[in-house]
Amino acid sequence: MNETAHKTKPFRLKVWGENACFTRPELKVERVSYDVMTPSAARGVLEAILWKPAIRWVIERIDVLHPIRWESVRRNEVGSLMSPRSEGLFIEDARQQKAGMLLRNVAYVIFAHLELTDRAGPQDNLVKFQEMFLRRAGAGQCFHQPYLGCREFPAHFELIGQQDEGPVPHIEDRELGLMLFDLVHDAASDKDHVHHCGPGCRASFFRAKLERGVLLVPAPGSREVLQ
Repeated sequence: MNETAHKTKPFRLKVWGENACFTRPELKVERVSYDVMTPSAARGVLEAILWKPAIRWVIERIDVLHPIRWESVRRNEVGSLMSPRSEGLFIEDARQQKAGMLLRNVAYVIFAHLELTDRAGPQDNLVKFQEMFLRRAGAGQCFHQPYLGCREFPAHFELIGQQDEGPVPHIEDRELGLMLFDLVHDAASDKDHVHHCGPGCRASFFRAKLERGVLLVPAPGSREVLQ
């Protein structure tokens, strides 16, 4: 790869797990998943393997390998936080039961490339980060356990070699509606790779469509991305 290139060639990473929940942000109380993995969740998996301030992951495409299946669950959650000045938290008094719609038996192939950010230094180049990712992903290494939307749903992953054919998507066409594209932080910081929205953060969306098992993701900053 030419070191003057502005992005790497696409990597392919297979990810899978027993359950997943790519939560719809418009549903505040109940956890209801999108039908397929979101670009934001895909980026989170890749950043669990390799993240540096000098690089950013750009998701190009997500292949859905298994039929979309649902599982309804009810879960107990604590509805309040314990204050340092409080005497304690009585779980039975704060317990809340909430419903959730999860995906089960999921598997995807993420297509993504790396780009340098404006925080890259003179010693940073794409060749270095490409080799770093290939080495780490090929060995199953990660900074923290990647997950499928929520931390309680761990993601297994496997790098697909550039010369390998790779798995075939499950053939299905489906309109997915307005889907979360990413969380945009107003100010750059070391927390740019965190996948929850707080102060100084806004969500962006795109109109998603599954065609023959393939979700094509628009480029950041394109007209298809709705702020």
